[in-house]
Amino acid sequence: MISVPGRGVPGDILSDSVLAHIAAAYFSVGKWLEKKTQCSATRGFILSTLRGDARLNQNQIATLLGLDRTVVHRAIKSMVQEGLVSERKAKSGRAIHVKLTPKGHKYRERLIKARIAADDRVRQELTPEDRATLLRLLSLLAELEF
Repeated sequence: MISVPGRGVPGDILSDSVLAHIAAAYFSVGKWLEKKTQCSATRGFILSTLRGDARLNQNQIATLLGLDRTVVHRAIKSMVQEGLVSERKAKSGRAIHVKLTPKGHKYRERLIKARIAADDRVRQELTPEDRATLLRLLSLLAELEF
């Protein structure tokens, strides 16, 4: 079951803030997925950038995800130790390319299945009209300039 959005967020903040509700829902779903898959959001995002046969260096991954390079470096090092990704020196320059291993592809597929299951759960809870409204409103919010 997906936990209740806003758990741990003071009620007065939630009552006054649309953004707090969005953040609470996002973190609630993220925590549920992390618990279900035993995979942090950072690792999941890194794995998503390496789909197919993508070969990227750590700086490219950090830039694509908008994450700190040190955070990406640490996550990749642990993923190398677990055999989920491999590193290979680029033919030119100092860059080290990261690529999913066969074990990493299987791991990523398991994460995708968990995300699809969570998505299906949301579909069960919302009517088609509610889903369309939610997606429309989220798109509008995503386009806002702050």
